[in-house]
Amino acid sequence: MKSIAVFCGSSSGNDQVIINEANRLGEILVQQEITLVYGAAQIGIMGIVANAVLNDGGNVIGVVPHFLSSKEIIHPNLSELIQTDTMHDRKVIMYDKSDGFMIIPGGFGTMDEFFEIATWGQLGLHSKPIGILNTNGYYDALIEQCKTMVERGFLNQENFDAIVVDTEIEGLLQKMKDFKPLPVPKWLNKERL
Repeated sequence: MKSIAVFCGSSSGNDQVIINEANRLGEILVQQEITLVYGAAQIGIMGIVANAVLNDGGNVIGVVPHFLSSKEIIHPNLSELIQTDTMHDRKVIMYDKSDGFMIIPGGFGTMDEFFEIATWGQLGLHSKPIGILNTNGYYDALIEQCKTMVERGFLNQENFDAIVVDTEIEGLLQKMKDFKPLPVPKWLNKERL
């Protein structure tokens, strides 16, 4: 993997373990020569990961819609900044620029990005790995909810299993590198892809 889109919070939260792991993630991305693709902010967990990559000489691509483009939000030292018209366009560019997706702690925006990219995978619109970094149990409830969806018949087990999960950065990156995509659903009209 040459690049990973990291979906995460524009707030730092209040858990020092999460903050420390966000910093360590940036350092590990540089060690593994992986470009960070993210939402372009200098604030919150987003800024912590970006700063760690930039401070170690790594490459960072920020993608942000014009309406969020203020000096207080956009990181001033990005390797590349791409501005879009809409939030959806932002996700499409992040998809195009990355070889996989990692979800680390965040709020509604992070959940929106996770569920949209997971749905695209379920529909066969992409075959890139999606990983959840479950730092300090942050995503325990989300993982349990997904299991409930499977148990109640609203989510196929194979689609749930296509999301890789780990509590350790190195373990998650390895699982993402080893990821074997699901076959394109038979009911999907391939001409539409």
